[in-house]
Amino acid sequence: MSTTTKTSSVISAKPRIVVLLGDPSGVGPEMAVKLLARQRNLDAARVLLIADPIVLAAGERAAGVKLNLLQVENLDTLRFEDGRPSLLTRDWMEGLEPVLGESNEQSGRASFEALELATLAVRRGQAEGILFAPLNKHSLRLGGLVHEDELRYMQERFAVTGFVCEFNLTGSLWTSRVTSHIPLKDVASHITVQGVSDAVKIIASALRRAGVAHPRIAVTGLNPHAGDGGSIGMEEIEIIAPAVEQLRAEGFDARGPFSPDTVFIGARRGDVDAVVSMYHDQGQIAMKLMGFEQGVTLHGGLPVPVATSASGSAFDIAGQGIAKIEGLQQAFDLCVRMASGAPARTAAQAVTA
Repeated sequence: MSTTTKTSSVISAKPRIVVLLGDPSGVGPEMAVKLLARQRNLDAARVLLIADPIVLAAGERAAGVKLNLLQVENLDTLRFEDGRPSLLTRDWMEGLEPVLGESNEQSGRASFEALELATLAVRRGQAEGILFAPLNKHSLRLGGLVHEDELRYMQERFAVTGFVCEFNLTGSLWTSRVTSHIPLKDVASHITVQGVSDAVKIIASALRRAGVAHPRIAVTGLNPHAGDGGSIGMEEIEIIAPAVEQLRAEGFDARGPFSPDTVFIGARRGDVDAVVSMYHDQGQIAMKLMGFEQGVTLHGGLPVPVATSASGSAFDIAGQGIAKIEGLQQAFDLCVRMASGAPARTAAQAVTA
């Protein structure tokens, strides 16, 4: 049976975005509260905030803000008012204040359950996007996550069978990667022609959806100096270069493989719109150096945009009210822009109960 409700095919004048507080033990709650205290964000989208009331109250105290919220009981009675977030609460913390500054099962379960409810809203056709404040992967696993990360969890929830990938954005520059949250010792064995091709195609598609008509994409090598002609490894010659040639034959503006230690110099200059790296830190270190506080993580390959800030849960400053939200603001703006062209029925048709 389809989970689509009778009214889900009606497209809102503004995109409907689910907002989550992130890990209760980190800076996420205060960041989300600060974001929703900006009226321009409430004017740009219809917001459903899903939260534990204890965690929300803690976030409001840290942020020094009291939100004006429209309480709803459940998804069946969900409604929106312009300029005001709707609030759906669940007592995941069982009345206990979050323990700040550390990973723990209680906070992990609360953030994991909130993510499950958010994906359900999308499956039912009641939201066109999800924005979450920083989560903590260790806490999520303590709280019940058994997948590699939250992206793979959502891939299963949305019944997505194709390639998925985290994108990281700093300003107008995007990155994707062929491998993600796996040990470094396993990376080389996971580099394939198909994997490189998938990573290029998925980010090209997302860039076009975000308004870049003809994405220019640089592909890194795996080894120092992109293998230096085969003297420091053969992956560039045997796998990456053939993948780039195949992509170009299919009409993609893919370039490379480039030396990983210099590719971001040209990328920062604006020579390309995106860089596809071979593994997590190859792209993440460069991107975070270029703009850690403004960075965005977008989960690519899902039926709706799912975004967050590139900064983490920042346990060391949790509850102090000093967390900056520029990255989360950029993530919200991107989510709204992409969701405006992604009717909820697209997601609802992709999954069944």
